[in-house]
Amino acid sequence: MGKHRTSDVIEAIFWLALAVIFFSVSFQFNQPIEIYKFGATGWPRVILFLTAVVAIGNFYQAYTKGAVAQKGRVGASEEAETVHYKSFSQYLQTAWLLILPLIYAMTLKPVGFYCGTPFFIALIMVAWGERRVSFIIYNTLIIYGLLLLLFMVVLNAPLPQGNVSPFYDVSAFILRMKTQLDQLL
Repeated sequence: MGKHRTSDVIEAIFWLALAVIFFSVSFQFNQPIEIYKFGATGWPRVILFLTAVVAIGNFYQAYTKGAVAQKGRVGASEEAETVHYKSFSQYLQTAWLLILPLIYAMTLKPVGFYCGTPFFIALIMVAWGERRVSFIIYNTLIIYGLLLLLFMVVLNAPLPQGNVSPFYDVSAFILRMKTQLDQLL
């Protein structure tokens, strides 16, 4: 028998059952959508599939390695680690990390995904303490490119375009380029 606990089995069964139940329910609203070639259930089914993959992966990890924390891994210890703030700026950094996603969510409608996301990615890296400008730029471009590839090409999911003039124009340009690419292929 493996090194897993009963709670690992219960957790895996819970997540797999949740994914299977919601997947079966998704057939009730499986309708075509004009702007989304995978229909109304495409995106939810991808999330459910990924949920099942992660549940199986977590159970496999617990089955082979057990739930014991691995020595030498950051943040993987059995006892709780206390956080010690040495200055007020560390409190501000923590607050910034918590507030930044809220600001991003609030500005998503006027600014849109296409214009707001690169700034959010870069600001999160700065909030984490990264100061190398070239590292921030390169990684922002890579992450943003992967997100565009995932949402626009693989999932063909409509994303918020924004409704303020310069941001909307940039989003419209990106969507026109995507449409032209689709017509070429």
